[in-house]
Amino acid sequence: MLNGPLPVTLFRYMHSFNTTVVVSLFLGWGGVAVAADVPASTSGEYALNPQSAQRVSALSSYKLAAGDVISIRVLGEDEFTREKIRLTDAGTVSFPTIGEIKVLGRTVGDLEAIVVAGLKGRILVNPKVSVQIDEYRPFYVNGMVDKPGGYPFQPGLTVRKAVSLAGGFKERASPSKIFVIREDDPSQKAQKVDLNTFIGPGDILTVEESFF
Repeated sequence: MLNGPLPVTLFRYMHSFNTTVVVSLFLGWGGVAVAADVPASTSGEYALNPQSAQRVSALSSYKLAAGDVISIRVLGEDEFTREKIRLTDAGTVSFPTIGEIKVLGRTVGDLEAIVVAGLKGRILVNPKVSVQIDEYRPFYVNGMVDKPGGYPFQPGLTVRKAVSLAGGFKERASPSKIFVIREDDPSQKAQKVDLNTFIGPGDILTVEESFF
């Protein structure tokens, strides 16, 4: 048994289709990891704040598109593993024994279910499939920032962080005049946002100039 205080980092995660919060404690000595299920609570110690809950929900419903890089793994079956596939406008991934799988517009969960259905029974008894997003497609920052252009998306990205990645505001930038065009908005209409608004992959952020 270890003596003395343990440096502990607490990470919180909530399943969007579950009422369980999983708490992982990573202990500083020996790389020991412990996971425990605790009852979910909207007001308790482990409850997610509204912004975090929104972020988890958004990621669980994230739809794959051209530019994303994914890996498909089947536990204990290396011949069925596909690593770091960059999705293109063609919208399909070639997978052993299944053939071409349409992936664009599907979620990670959708793709896992398709691969499981294609392997189960005739190939494997009970395939354990995981799909991971290795790299998200970029978002874009235009206007009054030091380094406008495209940048790799990061989960939890806000307008404030996006502007920081683009080198920060120029001297005449207006932090109160920031607009975003959402990738999944059919109207492609610019919406006014604040610094704490979440940004998604493919979104186009524009910082306007202040005239005062």
